[in-house]
Amino acid sequence: MLRAKGGDEGAFTELVAAYQDRIVGIFCHLLGNQEAAEDLAQEVFLRIYRSRDKYEPKAKFSTWLFRIANNLASNSRRNKGRRREVALNPHDSGPLGMRPEEQLLMEKSGMMPSRQVGLKETQAVVRQALETLNERQQMAVLLHKFEGMSYADIGTAMKLSEAAVKSLLSRARENLRVQLEKHING
Repeated sequence: MLRAKGGDEGAFTELVAAYQDRIVGIFCHLLGNQEAAEDLAQEVFLRIYRSRDKYEPKAKFSTWLFRIANNLASNSRRNKGRRREVALNPHDSGPLGMRPEEQLLMEKSGMMPSRQVGLKETQAVVRQALETLNERQQMAVLLHKFEGMSYADIGTAMKLSEAAVKSLLSRARENLRVQLEKHING
């Protein structure tokens, strides 16, 4: 980012290439709409580009990036609620559930079709369980489990203390356990 701040356009292109799929994936999980996810990801990078001159490396670049993404996702959901939009079929609108590397791994693994169906059913159950979480719990789980961010980095991205992140994730895990237990036990 410091190279982009210094005017290196190629460095900014590298940042977009490095983070674009991850940001779109998170937005897909949160919004359930591929097109909206891609639009928001574009807005994230547009905001970063416009703010590049003011960037100060107080935290990791990814933390700053995910803070912007978190704020945009919250604004989008709030605005969507005001407009009363209805998604036509959020489960079929994008590559929900798997990141591109996971998709490639599954394609290369030669998994049997019956196992792929079982995996898709499991992903759908997990996706439904994630959708029962409130937006803050969803974002914390996505950043922790899918992005591998530390509690401190999640706290910085979501403007929470590390203890608040631990508590948020603990409540999210309990809610997921309750939701998933229905499918495991019966």
